[in-house]
Amino acid sequence: MTFRIDEMRPADWEAVRAIYQAGIEGGQATFETEAPAWASWDAAHLRICRLVARTADQVIGWVALSPVSRRKCYEGVAEFSVYIHPDHQGQGVGAALLAALIPAAELHGIWTLQGSTFPENHASLALQQRFGFRVVGHRERIAEHHGVWRDTVITERRSRVVGVPTAPQNPVDSAGRPA
Repeated sequence: MTFRIDEMRPADWEAVRAIYQAGIEGGQATFETEAPAWASWDAAHLRICRLVARTADQVIGWVALSPVSRRKCYEGVAEFSVYIHPDHQGQGVGAALLAALIPAAELHGIWTLQGSTFPENHASLALQQRFGFRVVGHRERIAEHHGVWRDTVITERRSRVVGVPTAPQNPVDSAGRPA
């Protein structure tokens, strides 16, 4: 299968929404129960790094970022979402989208990408691990989903080029004395 990665356009919304709804209905992708209207989705996601995987005539997957906080100190931290049309899962679409997302996010100053994934979503967790995400925690019974309290696995990927700590200008030893 041949596809390309492009910037998401407003005209893509209905296809993006349908893929999101299919993920919702699959029961392993999100706590959401219904894909929102464009205005709500648009307001909840960063305007940067909205990407789609596209065949000649159809959107088959998408990835986007949401802020984790409105505080300035966290402006380089974003939660990613990736959804693939059920007919195209397991065909490298998610990998292509993450491969495009990571450098695009870094180009825009994002130093940490976070994921919040149901532990049963083995494919997503394996994909994240393949792209350098590590598990940093588990949230137990964090929210109710169709009458069942569910856990999530928290992952993160730290950039090696954005937000890399530099040596302090005036280094000190462990006792706080000039080194």
